[in-house]
Amino acid sequence: MMTFRTAIPILLAACLIYSTTFNNSSTVMSTLNASTQESSSAGLPTASPNAVGMSETELARIRPAMQSYIDDGRLAGIMTMVARKGQVVHWDAVGVKDTDAKTPLQPDDIFRIFSMTKPITSTAVMMLVEEGKIRLNDPVETFIPEFSDVSVWTEDGERVPADKSITIEHLLTHTSGLTYGFFADSPVDRIYNESGVMSGTGDLEHFAVRVAELPLIANPGARWNYSVSTDILGRVIEVASGQRFDQFLQERIFAPLAMTDTAFYVSKDKRKRFTANHAHMNNTLAVTDSPDTGQYTQPPVWLSGGGGLTSTASDYIRFAQMLLQEGHLNDSRILTEDTVRNMRTNHLPDDMVPIQLGTYLSPAYGFGLGFSVVVDEDASPEPDNNGVFRWAGAANTFFWIDPQEELIGMVWMQMTPFAAYNIEREFQTLVYNAIQ
Repeated sequence: MMTFRTAIPILLAACLIYSTTFNNSSTVMSTLNASTQESSSAGLPTASPNAVGMSETELARIRPAMQSYIDDGRLAGIMTMVARKGQVVHWDAVGVKDTDAKTPLQPDDIFRIFSMTKPITSTAVMMLVEEGKIRLNDPVETFIPEFSDVSVWTEDGERVPADKSITIEHLLTHTSGLTYGFFADSPVDRIYNESGVMSGTGDLEHFAVRVAELPLIANPGARWNYSVSTDILGRVIEVASGQRFDQFLQERIFAPLAMTDTAFYVSKDKRKRFTANHAHMNNTLAVTDSPDTGQYTQPPVWLSGGGGLTSTASDYIRFAQMLLQEGHLNDSRILTEDTVRNMRTNHLPDDMVPIQLGTYLSPAYGFGLGFSVVVDEDASPEPDNNGVFRWAGAANTFFWIDPQEELIGMVWMQMTPFAAYNIEREFQTLVYNAIQ
């Protein structure tokens, strides 16, 4: 799920820390070392697993399963979180946040969430739809005039005018005809790579104008293709709202939901909680993006709505719970019930389902307005229910929301390449096995 502040390459001694399978609903992170962790809040109320119909014994199996990935050197650190019926019943971390410093990973450390930014951007778009500032069938050129004459690359290697305009709904569903440049090796993907459009050297307006100059991989609405569509939506938000994209997110989503650690970069005062990104090099886990001097330690020029945010478990669980509760959390109403139901409904025609993205998704998924949606639970190898919606980030941060079970699961790492292991499916199976 890679998106990018700069031209990130293609999907670019274990330390045990405390375990949190909550045994007492009045105890929040009771074993957390306050001297090493600034935030001790789980983001939502906590409860005993039994109080919300889950087995404490089964949830306890999560930690050793995750620890095995640390012990054999596959991963540096893993954070896991489970919430049911609005209450956190499991929150844990194993391993280290940085293999150079060997600092133990804490559950509320800050992660690069990459494409888990997309559901947030999509939520922002739908807020403006509710306000009448955007309509789903609006042509993108209404907000970005350069999209008025987009062209399609044909099999004969020619550029011909697209047969229709790209709409806001095309962007939300990744049926726009846009692409990324590194998930495939089509002529259009090669053009993207050669153009340097993903270099992050300009602001959102500059980025959108450059993308509009590139050919489409297919006519709008003709094909599902994971792409920079959500990044273009970031610019649409700026034009429709009259605010910078980051300001809109802060004022309209992050502040109301008390997402205090979610931003496009990690400020110096929070840097000690920032994780390193890792990859295997010469059979050894190595840091590929430093939490001290890396690309997320400075404000970016390009605010990537497709993958630019950093966040924490306690922040993202609040955003996810808002979606599970159909648009509200505590006293904050972000979206209406009908809008959230529309977002988590498959919008693709039958001939585009199931969608595929490498090894990430099982053959059970369509796509809604911002995330994938289970449409055929029987086709899923993991325990899934129709209506489950989910997405992930390039450094292996995963979440899913199950409205039927009132359940949210998250398993986060900082490791490339994406989906190298089946850890999300293993984690999800362990979580569903705990439902009583």
